Amino acid sequence: SRFETCWPALMKDSHGVIIIFNPELPSHLKEIEMWYSCFVQQQPLLDSQCLLVAHHKPGSEGDTENLSLAYPLNKLKLIHSNLEEDPEDVRMEFIKYFRSIITIINESREREEMSIIS
Repeated sequence: SRFETCWPALMKDSHGVIIIFNPELPSHLKEIEMWYSCFVQQQPLLDSQCLLVAHHKPGSEGDTENLSLAYPLNKLKLIHSNLEEDPEDVRMEFIKYFRSIITIINESREREEMSIIS
């Protein structure tokens, strides 16, 4: 992709990665493996620092709610967003995700401070 040269700048000091995709496009399912590999595994970030969002467009057909992703994507937290039906659900999931990231940041900061002290 023509933006690949920007990726190192995007990744620098990042604490979390949210990958949003259209579950109805088979090409997207292949691409999220590449995004996960580049942005999570190569950083390296914990799997808990990555959130997958399967975004359902209004009026979209197909049974993609029962999406089964292959390893290693099946280890990640996956939420389904449908802003017509459940915007509040999505908002709560984002809040939970951000809280978990803040916890990870605080814990690593405490570890750094302890290592400086000792």
